[in-house]
Amino acid sequence: MIKPARALLLVAHGSRRASSNEEVRCLTTRLQQAGGHQFDYYASAFLELEAPDIPDGLTQLIAEGVQSIVVVPYFLAAGRHVVEDIPAEVERVQKKYPHIDIQLLPHLGAAEGISSLILNIAQNT
Repeated sequence: MIKPARALLLVAHGSRRASSNEEVRCLTTRLQQAGGHQFDYYASAFLELEAPDIPDGLTQLIAEGVQSIVVVPYFLAAGRHVVEDIPAEVERVQKKYPHIDIQLLPHLGAAEGISSLILNIAQNT
């Protein structure tokens, strides 16, 4: 039996500064290099100000044949975008594609290892 294709979608806010958006794309590439075959696809999308937006990012992955998508909000705090906007965008696509498994993870600031990461960075300065 063939294992269904999985994807990781890193979702950032989006910026008017092209270099900030490129930074997110570079992080996505680094995730792919570090994660290897944990996911079949690694992609990024943006809430606003940059393409692809979240629905387009999800739809592009689905068009590639992805059956399972893990959405990682690249945000440090649970503001309105994390609590309302991103879940609403994901839900819109989920309703359109109910057969696709879309899992929205907690935002980066709520991640289990964030405290250790910050301390590790601070200790190595």
